[in-house]
Amino acid sequence: MASLSLPGGTTTVVDGYYGCSGGVVNGSGKAIVVGGGIGGLAAAIALIRRGWRVEVLERASEIGEVGSGISLWANGIRALDALGVGAAVRAAGLMEAEGGIRDRSGRWLSKTDTVEMARRYGPLIAIRRTDLFAILSAALPEGTLRLGVTVVGVENLGSSVKITHGEGVSEADLVIGADGIRSVVREALWPAARGPRYAGYTAWRMITGPLDFAPPGGEIWGRGERFGVVPLPDGCAYLFAVADAPEGERHPDREFEQVRARFANWPSPIPETLAHVDPTSVLHHDIYDLPPLAGFVRGRVALLGDAAHAMTPNLGQGANQAIEDAVTLAAVLAHDPVPEALAAYDRLRRARTAGIARRSRLIGAVAQWSSTPATTVRDTVIRLSPSSAVLRSLDSVLNWQPPE
Repeated sequence: MASLSLPGGTTTVVDGYYGCSGGVVNGSGKAIVVGGGIGGLAAAIALIRRGWRVEVLERASEIGEVGSGISLWANGIRALDALGVGAAVRAAGLMEAEGGIRDRSGRWLSKTDTVEMARRYGPLIAIRRTDLFAILSAALPEGTLRLGVTVVGVENLGSSVKITHGEGVSEADLVIGADGIRSVVREALWPAARGPRYAGYTAWRMITGPLDFAPPGGEIWGRGERFGVVPLPDGCAYLFAVADAPEGERHPDREFEQVRARFANWPSPIPETLAHVDPTSVLHHDIYDLPPLAGFVRGRVALLGDAAHAMTPNLGQGANQAIEDAVTLAAVLAHDPVPEALAAYDRLRRARTAGIARRSRLIGAVAQWSSTPATTVRDTVIRLSPSSAVLRSLDSVLNWQPPE
């Protein structure tokens, strides 16, 4: 087992044995994971638990995105349980107790029945990304994660894969491209695939300092703009602001001013939470997704997470789907030789992620409607929709179970 210190004390990270050497199962051997994000670390943990020897190559010199939070839905929590880190995540996060959508005036259009959602599917946990990275990193044997290593080439050799990187050349029985929406692995082996497409809107993300009040969670939708509040442990909150904007528009050193100019006069708790934000901590990213790929596998290389199916954040499923990918990939590799296992992975993951990505893109388009007639109709439909129907609409997403 491994442990680490997080807010609230020392937490046991891994439940059970994850064997970093020996115990080779069903012809498993060495795997290289390109990318040390959430999906890449999850894949490494999953494979190590199945007996693989794993290296993770990450080009950044440090991991963990400061200044943002993440919501882990019931399907993602089940996947984390399968990795042996679910208990640590629950201990470091906060169960979301309130959610839903309000209109620009602050009136509730739809309130999420979080108690019924937890009963039906499982908890929805909010956590700082840095804490999630710390938990996943601590679950890996020392030396697994190699930071500051930039991959520049990938070549299928038939019975193995060659990786060219800044420190030389490595060879493995399996390579997993978990290197994000602008994946080097995807560009090398899927050269004809279409690249990221701009969704038409941009997002600012930030975490408040400790608050002297408990803000309600949820989103407020306006016309071409919306704002979300997610309470976090320690009395802080994760905030996100979304607005239609030209691609690539930036205001260096003035990003917080842009947020405040757009949203400071919105309903409570937005002004109050913005007053507790460090202006230098604001992250600003345009929102992209990937057009569906014809396949996630080439030879002994598999894509995972954003490298395979980057999706807009409107369903909060990007990281959850990456963790599902990781658990599924390791499970099929435990039962079949690499070629057959990767074919099964592609069958199990491609249709599911494509459907969720499509749904997320549609929700984002509706949420960003900007004309008064359209937003009036949208808000009316949301207000008249029964909460039970809203919950049922999540069945296909949240009822996922890890394969054996």
